[in-house]
Amino acid sequence: MSREPSSDLESAMQMLIKTFHKYSGKEGDKYTLNRGELKELLLEELGTYLGNSKDNEAVEKVMNDLDANNDGEVDFTEFIILMGALTVACNDFFLEFKTDDKPKGQSS
Repeated sequence: MSREPSSDLESAMQMLIKTFHKYSGKEGDKYTLNRGELKELLLEELGTYLGNSKDNEAVEKVMNDLDANNDGEVDFTEFIILMGALTVACNDFFLEFKTDDKPKGQSS
């Protein structure tokens, strides 16, 4: 990441990487998120989208769903799966909202 991003998508990719590493390795392996690090990331970075992230059961469910290799930690690949799933869910929600919000008789 030695140069400035030249597009919004490059900026978004850099932000995902920086955000993951902001929380990873505070306790243990610097390339993974343990339960505490994941909970902190969810609360600080996704609190608006994951309203129930303060709930320990919700964090456990997210952790168990993401931890594909069952090592008790979330690596960057597993983290990106979460971000992709959340992005798809948000896109679907906003597409549905936009469709529902259109006045009758108007086309897209």
